[in-house]
Amino acid sequence: MRAVISLVCAAALYLTPSLAEDGIRKIGLSKVADRDFVEKKLKASDGDVLRESLRHHFEISTGQEPGNIIVKDYQNAQYYGTITLGGNQNFDVIFDTGSSNLWVASYKCWFSCGLHHRYNSKKSHTFVANNTDFNIQYGSGPVSGYFSTDDLDLGGLTVEGQTFAEVTDASGLGLAFMIGKFDGILGMGFDSISVANTPTPFQQLMAQGRLNSGMFAFYLGGADGKDGELVLGGTDPKHYTGDIVWVDLVSETYWTVGLDGVTLDGATYHASETAKAKAAIIDSGTSLLAGPTAEVAAMAQQVGAIKLPINNEYVIPCGMPLPTLTFTIDGKDYPLNGDEYVINAGNGICLLAIMGIDVPAGPMWILGDTFMRKYYSVFDMENKRMGFARST
Repeated sequence: MRAVISLVCAAALYLTPSLAEDGIRKIGLSKVADRDFVEKKLKASDGDVLRESLRHHFEISTGQEPGNIIVKDYQNAQYYGTITLGGNQNFDVIFDTGSSNLWVASYKCWFSCGLHHRYNSKKSHTFVANNTDFNIQYGSGPVSGYFSTDDLDLGGLTVEGQTFAEVTDASGLGLAFMIGKFDGILGMGFDSISVANTPTPFQQLMAQGRLNSGMFAFYLGGADGKDGELVLGGTDPKHYTGDIVWVDLVSETYWTVGLDGVTLDGATYHASETAKAKAAIIDSGTSLLAGPTAEVAAMAQQVGAIKLPINNEYVIPCGMPLPTLTFTIDGKDYPLNGDEYVINAGNGICLLAIMGIDVPAGPMWILGDTFMRKYYSVFDMENKRMGFARST
C-alpha cells in the first residue's frame, strides 16, 4: 500500500488558519453537512434491485421512493484546506497521514484534472525546476507527473524550497478527482514511503525550525456541527479529556501501532497471529474503519447488515441496536458505540462505517475518521509515537 486508501467520507472539512500561540499553529476545521457532502457520489449499480432487496431484508417502508442508495467511491477524502505555492497560487489539498508526498494539478494537465486549480510555474518568482518523473499508485489507480520546487505557505507558516509534484495525468483517480473539491494531496506520513524520498512539508517545517515541537494533532468536529481543529506543533487541551495515552509506533512508514485485538459483542476478530497482522494504521485520509474482507463480512453478518453491490460496503437500518465495537491498542481498549460506527445515508438507511479491504502488505486494520472522531489523535513524528485521548 503506497498511499492513502480513502473510503466513504462522512466529514469533509474546510480549513482556516488562526494565529500561532507559543510556537503552535492552529487550523480551524469546519464540518460540511453529511447530506451536502454526499451530493456528488457514484450511484450503486442496479439501484432499483438494491432498494427492493433492502426493503425485503429489513421490511422497511419509508412512505416514499428513496431513490438509489448513493455511496461515495473510496478515492475521495475528507480533510482539505487551502495552501499557497509560489506566494500567489492557492490550492485545496487533502491533509493525509496515509501518504507522504505533496502534489497538485499542473497547468499541463488536461481532461483528467477537470476544473481544478492548476499550478503554473511561470507565475512564481521562487520556482526551481526539477523535472524528475513522479509516479504514485493509489488504491484507485496511478497518478503521474513531474517534480518541481517552490515556497509553500501552510497555515501561515512558510516552507522554503518545498519539493512537490505537478500532476499531468490524474486519470487513475477517475471521477473522484475530476468532480471532487480538492486540487491535490498533502501527505503527512514518513519519508520512507515518499516517492523519491521527498521530505514532507511537516518534516520541512520541523527542519526549518518553524514549529514548537514535532507533533500535530487532529480534532474532528462531531455530527452536532462543532468546529474541528488541526494543530501543527503541539496539541489543544480544550479538545480532549483526561491524559493522552502514548503508544510507540511499530514502524516509521505509515502511522502504525500495535493492535492487540478487535471485539464485537464478545466475538473476537484477529487477522492472524502474525506480528504484521496485529497492527493498525491511523489514517486521516480514510473515512471509515477498514479491515480484512473476510473479517468485515463476518462482522456485518453478526449485526445483520447486508452488502452493497460495490466496494465491500454494508448497510443497515438507522436506529437498529448495535453492539459495542472495541479496538485494543497496546493493552488499552478504545470502544465505539453502535451509533458511532454508522453513517446516515437518508431514507432510514445507514451505512455501516466498516469496509472490507485486503491490502497488499498483508491483513491489517485501518482506523480512519470513524475512530479519530471519538479519539483525539496526536501524531508525534519527533518521538515516533502516537497519542490518544477522549475527544471532548
